[in-house]
Amino acid sequence: MTVMNYLVPVALAAVFIVLILGLVNMMRGGSANTSQRLMRLRVLLQFVAIIIIMTTIYFMSR
Repeated sequence: MTVMNYLVPVALAAVFIVLILGLVNMMRGGSANTSQRLMRLRVLLQFVAIIIIMTTIYFMSR
């Protein structure tokens, strides 16, 4: 259970960092390909974060 307590904030931080990087790239007028890649990575990380959070909730309720 302790591992899950560390994974949740790490997953959320990863999503936040990729989101900020994508927004900064778009605001600076960077490459559209880079923005697309970062946003796809963000969606993947959000999926992973949701799986980690749901698994943590499941094990906490047992």
